[in-house]
Amino acid sequence: MIIDRIENASMYYGVNKRLAAAFDYLKNTDFSKIEPGKYEIDGSHVFALVQQYDTKPKEKGRWEAHRRYMDVQYVLKGVELFGYSHLEDLKAINYDEGKDFLTLEGEGNFFTIRAGTFLILFPQDAHMPGIAVSSPQPVMKVVVKVSLF
Repeated sequence: MIIDRIENASMYYGVNKRLAAAFDYLKNTDFSKIEPGKYEIDGSHVFALVQQYDTKPKEKGRWEAHRRYMDVQYVLKGVELFGYSHLEDLKAINYDEGKDFLTLEGEGNFFTIRAGTFLILFPQDAHMPGIAVSSPQPVMKVVVKVSLF
C-alpha cells in the first residue's frame, strides 16, 4: 500500500504502466461537474468509480481485496477512517470473480485519510474504506481501478 498526497502522484508512475493514466484523470478532471458513476479512462484496463456516501460505523464495514485490479482511492471531500491489513492476516470468505471482490474477516489497523490524499492498494492489501471518524459524514471519493494484466 502507498499513501500520499495527489501533488506527489508522478513519483509513482513507474509502479505500473497504467498509473499515469489514472493520476492524469484524477488531477485533470473537474469533479464538481461529474456525477457519481463509472467512467472509462482506458477501457476495462483503467476506469474510475466516482462515489458520494456517508461514512459508516466500523461494525458495518467489511474487509475487501482484489485480485485483478489495484485500487487508487482518492478522497476529494471529507474525511474517513480507512482500515488496512495484509491479506494473509485475514480469513478469506468469498471471491466474486465478476466483480473482482474478495470478502474477508478479521482485524486490522485504522488510520485517518483526508481530502487530497490517495492510496494505492495492491492485491495483498486488504482494506475497509468508508468508516466514520466519530460520526457519519459525507465523503466524495474517486476509486480508479487499474488492471494488473
